[in-house]
Amino acid sequence: MKLVECVPNFSEGRRPEVIAAIRDAIAAVAGVTVLDVSSDSSHNRTVVTFVAPREAAVAAAFGGIAKASELIDLTTHEGEHPRIGATDVVPFIPLHGSTMDDCVHLAQQLGRRIGDELGIPVFLYERAASRPERTNLVDVRRGGFELAGTELGTNPERVPDYGPNAIHPTAGATIVGARPFLVAYNVYLGGAENIQVAKEVAKAVRGSSGGLRHVKGLGLEVDGQAQVSMNLVDTDQTPLHRAYDMVQMEAEARGVSPTRSELVGLVPEKVLFETAARHIRLPDFSADMVLENKVREAAAPDESLADFVASVAGSSPVPGGGSVAALAGQLGAALAQMVAGLTVGRKKYADAEGEMQEIAHVAKALADRLSALVQEDADAYGLVSAAYKLPKDGEHADEREVAIQEALRKAAEVPLETARACSDVAKLAATCASKGNVNTLSDSGVAALLAEAACRGAAYNVWINVASMSDRAAGEALTIEVDALVDATRASARAATTHVEAAIR
Repeated sequence: MKLVECVPNFSEGRRPEVIAAIRDAIAAVAGVTVLDVSSDSSHNRTVVTFVAPREAAVAAAFGGIAKASELIDLTTHEGEHPRIGATDVVPFIPLHGSTMDDCVHLAQQLGRRIGDELGIPVFLYERAASRPERTNLVDVRRGGFELAGTELGTNPERVPDYGPNAIHPTAGATIVGARPFLVAYNVYLGGAENIQVAKEVAKAVRGSSGGLRHVKGLGLEVDGQAQVSMNLVDTDQTPLHRAYDMVQMEAEARGVSPTRSELVGLVPEKVLFETAARHIRLPDFSADMVLENKVREAAAPDESLADFVASVAGSSPVPGGGSVAALAGQLGAALAQMVAGLTVGRKKYADAEGEMQEIAHVAKALADRLSALVQEDADAYGLVSAAYKLPKDGEHADEREVAIQEALRKAAEVPLETARACSDVAKLAATCASKGNVNTLSDSGVAALLAEAACRGAAYNVWINVASMSDRAAGEALTIEVDALVDATRASARAATTHVEAAIR
């Protein structure tokens, strides 16, 4: 299932009955789960966070937007936070199995529907922006509802992407887009007498003023307190603790200290783990140290292909190319097993019955082994990473070098085993192509191509680890074997694809 997150921001934070009606309109769509509703009376704003299957996300967001347009009148709205619409901004964020392109498409669908059915002008922003100057939310929303009311219909630079070229009299305009995960984070600097300090600090911190590149910030007065309100748009590049540290430094340079901070909506656990590890000076921290993660791994079902693909696409270096090569080889083995199964028991192929039965058996064993190698390759990378983190100096320096070399050897041996298995898969594919059911010729060809690509990909991982090994003799033996496997696999794949293409073209 392809999931997306959506975080619509509504210009209402003081009337519980209105907030509940908007939330219920979103949750009414089948498959939608509302994860969080965060309201702020001073901002007069509510942020709803929901997840949904890709096919349900637009309907859910539209339901909330339609309800907001009925119940919120911007001509009487007051609040600290900038806004241009009753539904101010609606970002889609890719989750399991979905991509940023998926979210851009959803933003376009939603924008068109808002304009056509509700008569509200819509601007696209961030990754869905139709022009570069609309990428930044601040630029799109500049001047808010009031300025948009005078410029829509008169300023050619403010023609909306969807809907009428005129502000909706009560619902304003809506900004819809696609973006990575964002953390909304606020730091308080004491009483309202410090509001000027908050504004100066926000200017120093935000990227547009030369501060932290992935931070947007404003200085606001909230509930009689001076607040630095921030959006952290890429916590991999600018983690939460760095934003806080800079706010603290800039505030204390002006004689003010932070009193507390707050999160608006949800935050990935990774962000908090990194912050905690930084605070207690734990440089070697990893998620593997967290008890609950281990419990979830033990209790969770096997990872789906969609989960694996999402993991590969993430910012972690594992699973990487070695794991992907093993998976490709596993798929090639599965295809060979399928071809053999579709050949066995048919009179036309009686002469190949015994051979195909054996191929089916061997292919199943290879697929199982390659499945295990997917994880083993990731584990081998972890050993290398851990070895390089050992102390470089002092009495343990020699132990570190031994650990590194052993880890590199293991990290080369695992993909070498993948290459061996893939070479065997290619041989099976060649036999399937020449003797298997002719209706599965294309499947035999795909199996051969996957096996060849997987073998060569595994070889890359052997070569790159051998290049870092100090034991040249051991490294040379690994390289000689994998080179021979690449050549043999190429020959088998060529035999298979030559037969396939001669028969089907």
